Amino acid sequence: MKIFVGLGNPGAKYEGNRHNIGFMAMDRIAADHGFGPWKSRFQGLASEGRLGSDKVLLLKPATFMNLSGQSVGEAMRFFKLAPEDVTVFHDELDLAPGRLKVKTGGGHAGHNGLRSLHAHIGEAYQRVRLGIGHPGRKELVAAYVLHDFAKADADWLDDLMRGISDGAADLAAGDAGRFMNAVALRVAPPRSSGGKAGPTTPDRAEKAAPPPEPEPDPEPRQDTRSALQKLADRFR
Repeated sequence: MKIFVGLGNPGAKYEGNRHNIGFMAMDRIAADHGFGPWKSRFQGLASEGRLGSDKVLLLKPATFMNLSGQSVGEAMRFFKLAPEDVTVFHDELDLAPGRLKVKTGGGHAGHNGLRSLHAHIGEAYQRVRLGIGHPGRKELVAAYVLHDFAKADADWLDDLMRGISDGAADLAAGDAGRFMNAVALRVAPPRSSGGKAGPTTPDRAEKAAPPPEPEPDPEPRQDTRSALQKLADRFR
């Protein structure tokens, strides 16, 4: 059994917040991989299913961000799991929007959800850091993370969620590299090569080369024969 935890705040008020990107990831995995219905368990909402050959519990703590560790600790004790069996998906200010990194252990960098997890289960769990960008100044952070994603973020956010879902089974199997590759293929798909080219957008399409201009007819050669030669040639 593995536990995938998405961090966020419960309730419709916070549903679209940047701080809730972890919840969004859990919802996408559950929907795409046929997980069971969400049920109230472990001071949160939980859904069980399989990713590849691994049984996985998806968990969205309902304790609010600052107390996330309570919910995760309760689930771990129920299934008799270690921190190494837990993967936490959370928003990351220090990564550009759409970027993703996986790491195990380390500090909480002031993130209140991670701070709570450290207090309840230690730091040896795996994290999936989901980039949301930084507002630029420290005093703007609280309002920024508790504000909804902008409409302009919709495309990259959807690509990121699709990539997370694509690679979820690899992550559950312990292959973080393949998981990150799956995300990269969605967020930054490679250009086609050596075969059929994908459609090009007008601003990227190369201008077609103009057709070659027709070559001018060669000029007639100047007749340099003398009058006597011309007369002689007529009677040959």
